[in-house]
Amino acid sequence: MRIDHRGFPPLMKRAAIVLVLIVILIAGTAFTAGPGTLSVLDGVMGGGRGTARVREGVPFGTHGQTLDVWRPSGGTKTGLPVLIFWYGGGWVHGSRGAYAFAARAYAKAGYVVVMPDYRKVPDVRFPAFLQDGAEAVKWTRDHIAQSGGDPTRIAVAGHSAGAYTVAMLTLDERWLKAEGVDPHIIKAAVGLCGPYDFYPFTAKRAIDAMQGAADPVMTQPIHFARADAPPMLLITAGNDTQVKPHNAINLTARLKALGAPVTHIDYPGLSHENVAMALSKPFRGKAPVLADSVAFLNAAMPAR
Repeated sequence: MRIDHRGFPPLMKRAAIVLVLIVILIAGTAFTAGPGTLSVLDGVMGGGRGTARVREGVPFGTHGQTLDVWRPSGGTKTGLPVLIFWYGGGWVHGSRGAYAFAARAYAKAGYVVVMPDYRKVPDVRFPAFLQDGAEAVKWTRDHIAQSGGDPTRIAVAGHSAGAYTVAMLTLDERWLKAEGVDPHIIKAAVGLCGPYDFYPFTAKRAIDAMQGAADPVMTQPIHFARADAPPMLLITAGNDTQVKPHNAINLTARLKALGAPVTHIDYPGLSHENVAMALSKPFRGKAPVLADSVAFLNAAMPAR
């Protein structure tokens, strides 16, 4: 029997879409189906309410990268705190649009959010994605005031490979200095399930991504831990089999030994993907990832 869906009322269509997406996500395929699926569900369930993408596909850097800018909607308030968010994907996959759920979550919390793309393997190797990240910070410094952001209150955050970029830009001053940016422009950093201490390389993705390094040790964020680092929040998932929690545990210990401000939060029972999913409205109940990270950011960059 053929069913003509064109006759379905809009509310029924919406309910059907939500039902299908929930089944996909509950089945554990949120990220195998693509984080874009999660962003669609997040939007359908009101995750974008109170936020606006005010700039889309803005070119930056020297290799054709683009970025989006999100902020709270319904006002013209300026001087808002800024968060640059890098998505994950093993240095191979991912796009800024697919992670709109993360941008919307932090925009609703009062941040102007910059979501940049970056070059990926196999087109590039280390350190191209760090260079792209530094160029995104430079663009933010120079242009974010046009979207209501305060360029003196910039924080960085990321998940998985994106958290690697966060840690390297925060701790290894070379990349920002190469772009003429003061490394102290970063006032706080949040790493979600990031790799910070993973040499010798064992995972194929890490081997492929880091093979451009003359000295592999110089690819490791833990090598650049320093006493004057800005406040860092390192979040781990107890059941993470992709990026083991020891990465954050080891970096936390190194930073604490140096006297640097660092906080480690572990969510027992969560997987690598669950931590990112918890930023979305439908799955925020999995763990207080958003609430904990926003509280940390607000404390590091108090309102003026």
